[in-house]
Amino acid sequence: MESFKRIPAHIGIIPDGNRRWAEQNGFQKKDGYQHGIWPGFELYKIMIQYGIKEATFYGFTKDNNKREMKQREAFTKACVEAVKLLEDRDANLLIIGNTDSKAFPPELYKYANKRVHFGRGLININFLVNYDWEWDLNSLINNKRLASYDIPRIDLIIRWGGRRRLSGFLPAQSVYADFYIIDDYWPSYNERHFLEAMRWYQNCDVTLGG
Repeated sequence: MESFKRIPAHIGIIPDGNRRWAEQNGFQKKDGYQHGIWPGFELYKIMIQYGIKEATFYGFTKDNNKREMKQREAFTKACVEAVKLLEDRDANLLIIGNTDSKAFPPELYKYANKRVHFGRGLININFLVNYDWEWDLNSLINNKRLASYDIPRIDLIIRWGGRRRLSGFLPAQSVYADFYIIDDYWPSYNERHFLEAMRWYQNCDVTLGG
């Protein structure tokens, strides 16, 4: 196990490239989401090994619902399956998303917008499901706090798939996050990706504007 002096307390995960991976491997675009479930649990295991206290995974967004029906059904099903698998792990789950929308999966209502504890609770896992950054920020105006107020500031964001943008990922919590890009698609995740990001993070200076 590699040793690091600096360990981010909170990592943001943008698991992009599922559809591109599917096409590259002879599948339909929708099939990529199913292949993106297991990598999340592999990453979960190594984050626990390295003492990561909290991680936020991007599930799907309001804008993702513009995609064709089969793809919407596929990424919604993948999110539900991922949560059900997490029930058998040691984690504290928080799902953040707009439950007033029909796009929010009813199977996840019981986990929505509150922390639920599984097993020994070794890591906080936040999951953005039917998330919308405008909905999140509007809550600050209307309710005097973000809809995602329980999620703390992010130290490091890792994005798979080669794109260099936040795509609306927790804009308030990402304000001082360092951003590491992995060109490989998310379903091709391996441990090397995480270790590369951690090595890179060792040399990031943290001034928080000071």
